[in-house]
Amino acid sequence: QVQLVESGGGLVQSGGSLRLSCNSAGSVLSIKAMSWYRQAPGEQRELVATLDNDGNANYTDSVKGRFTISRGNVNKPVYLQMNSLKPEDTATYFCYILANTVVGGKVSYWGQGTRVTVSS
Repeated sequence: QVQLVESGGGLVQSGGSLRLSCNSAGSVLSIKAMSWYRQAPGEQRELVATLDNDGNANYTDSVKGRFTISRGNVNKPVYLQMNSLKPEDTATYFCYILANTVVGGKVSYWGQGTRVTVSS
């Protein structure tokens, strides 16, 4: 049973940095893609960054040049480095992993979220 737990969130001033980690209790095998989403209060969950198995990264326009998604190890499979943070980055951040199953299907995992608050 795989459980994802995010860490690294907190309160930071505008212009500051945070590094989010996605910690995996249980090994996720055959990862197809890893992503970070965020959800601000009263808003829809938004895709922030995705890293596929070929190492290709994509970002939503509002974080390009400021955020970097990277692959870790089997216990901490994905990170999100966030620089030059802005108040509008305030949200709960979730990690998401899509993996292939041994029978040819797909399975997805979500973390419970970590809160990021950027003060002006």
